[in-house]
Amino acid sequence: MRDFVKLIDELRKFENETSWIEFKCNNYTPETIGENICALANGAALHEKRCAYYVWGIEDKTHDVVGTTKDFLSLKKGNQELELWLRTMLSKNADFEYHCVDYLGKKVGLLLIAPAEKQPVVFQKLAYIKVGSNTKKLHDFPEVEAKLWDRLRNVNFESRIAKFDLELQEVAKLLETSVYIEMRGMPQPANMEGAIHYLMEEELVLRQDNGLFAITNLGALLLARNLNDFSRISRKAVRVIQYADNSRLDMLKENTGTKGYVVDFERVMQYIDALLPSREVIDGALRQTRSAYPPLAIREVVANALIHQDFAITGTGPTIEIFPNRIEITNPGIPLIDVRRFIDNPPKSRNEKLALLMRRFRLCEELGTGWDKIVLACEQALLPAPRIDVYEEGIKVTLFAGMPFASIPMEDRLQACYLHACIKYVQGEQLTNSSLRKRFGLSASSSGTISRLIREAVLRGLIKALDPDTAPKHMKYIPEWA
Repeated sequence: MRDFVKLIDELRKFENETSWIEFKCNNYTPETIGENICALANGAALHEKRCAYYVWGIEDKTHDVVGTTKDFLSLKKGNQELELWLRTMLSKNADFEYHCVDYLGKKVGLLLIAPAEKQPVVFQKLAYIKVGSNTKKLHDFPEVEAKLWDRLRNVNFESRIAKFDLELQEVAKLLETSVYIEMRGMPQPANMEGAIHYLMEEELVLRQDNGLFAITNLGALLLARNLNDFSRISRKAVRVIQYADNSRLDMLKENTGTKGYVVDFERVMQYIDALLPSREVIDGALRQTRSAYPPLAIREVVANALIHQDFAITGTGPTIEIFPNRIEITNPGIPLIDVRRFIDNPPKSRNEKLALLMRRFRLCEELGTGWDKIVLACEQALLPAPRIDVYEEGIKVTLFAGMPFASIPMEDRLQACYLHACIKYVQGEQLTNSSLRKRFGLSASSSGTISRLIREAVLRGLIKALDPDTAPKHMKYIPEWA
């Protein structure tokens, strides 16, 4: 439960009103309230505050407690409830909640206002902002408006709050702080006070205006003891499903994680590995069990699904589906770069802090090298190339189990040819008939088959000759975009 008394104590310590704090005695003029809610929401976004505050019953100059005689929730605008009228007049990205607080023996009204998201909050089709102690139209201050838009464009899901108003002990109950310290390779602090410093440095936990703590979405996603404790992100848990055959008609097993990504990552990897088909091989004098898929490739694809998902798409999260002949890893959100340029393009993520920490904890490869390693691992295991399918609100990566070259569909052969050319190119080499035969595990007798595949890839605009005038026997190829 939020400690509103402590919050008001902290707000009164501010020497003057700010762009995100407004004190009033008994001014409940509907239009004034609407303009101020709008201005405070925009002010909180501009100054990167987690909340704005509209307080009745406190004098704005001295901050003396005078109390208020009215109740916001009982007021009306004409025949309509004031709150409903305000929500109708404000833009859809405006949100607020009211609390009546018994403060030092007097009634104080407290309106908590969420910062603007995606675009400025408007009231009756106009945006407002606080300039000093005055509420002004935003368009009259173009420099402030430009700065606000810049802030709004750069606000991300990771920085938003998953849980408010927590005592230190409550943070410890909700987050696996010891896992964070262990993954950082640091000695465990003697108490929570020692650990909270590091969590705040990473913006996994924030100190609020009232002196209590808040857990960010990033902190909950990575370190939650139970994601169900955080209603806004509980649906972002990793889901693993195994099917009896190559369709989705017969589900054998389903497991949905309940812990943060860092806390649960190794368990998820072990669970997936236990469901995958494997085979025994003789390596020297030893008999070993090998998975049908390269562990590095699976690890990277799953980590990428966690890192690159679009958290703005609600109701769904990363899903790993295991079939006898393939694994499909799906995450919400379309890629930010062309899927054909995954290998050579500079990395780009919509969740930079999440990506940084996942890599710092060594749960995935260094920035920009993951897809290269996925493709190389599949090549070295002589598996078909990974397939990428992009949908309206998601992306699916499919890893295929081993199969004879003759059974690989033409589209997947062409994908393997193209990715092989990309890998060779970033290594400073070129695709040749010989290198592509080696990639598929074929002998020299298959040279003609590979030549036909290369010609088809050229016709499809996937690859091109490095030097078209070279003799056919010595021809080398590079990606079409190179």
